[in-house]
Amino acid sequence: MPFDAETGLHVPAPDTELAARTARLAELGLGEADSGLDALAAELAEAAGTPYAMVNLITDQQFFAGLHTPQGLPNTLGPHDAMSGPEVGRVMARDHGYCPEVISRRIPLVLPDVYAAPRFAGNPVVDELGIRVYLGAPLIDEETGIALGTVCAVGTEPRPLATARGSLDLIKSFRDQAMDRIYEAGRSRP
Repeated sequence: MPFDAETGLHVPAPDTELAARTARLAELGLGEADSGLDALAAELAEAAGTPYAMVNLITDQQFFAGLHTPQGLPNTLGPHDAMSGPEVGRVMARDHGYCPEVISRRIPLVLPDVYAAPRFAGNPVVDELGIRVYLGAPLIDEETGIALGTVCAVGTEPRPLATARGSLDLIKSFRDQAMDRIYEAGRSRP
């Protein structure tokens, strides 16, 4: 992962799948909020014991097609909401959070305490939202092999390292459920 000397942060590698991902998301009819994915995010937040969970579709920005927050869902369910303050809307900048790293790596990432990983501690979500825990897994399309986005849960209280294995198993299970829901939604669209 390249390092930006001006900001002192690691920056994501160039996204070579961006155009193909955007086209595949359109083929699958994804790009709007989905109540089934919202429900899945709520189930993930409960199972993970975190205040936030998302099904995140990544293009030139991060769009949370499935979202659970402690404040509830944003009033507008379209893809043009903006993040303000500690509330999370449906859209977040591509350089915030850990999901872009997950799609680049194409493997799950579990951070029981982001402060314990200096590479990830300097992310804007740490300061803006107080994020200390992250569990995420890439959503890889079986047909094309493209990483469409991620399913993730984030929390504000650090956890012991011993929780990492269980968190990994949990996020992999929800990855599979998210992909099933994405394919079901794609088949049910005209």
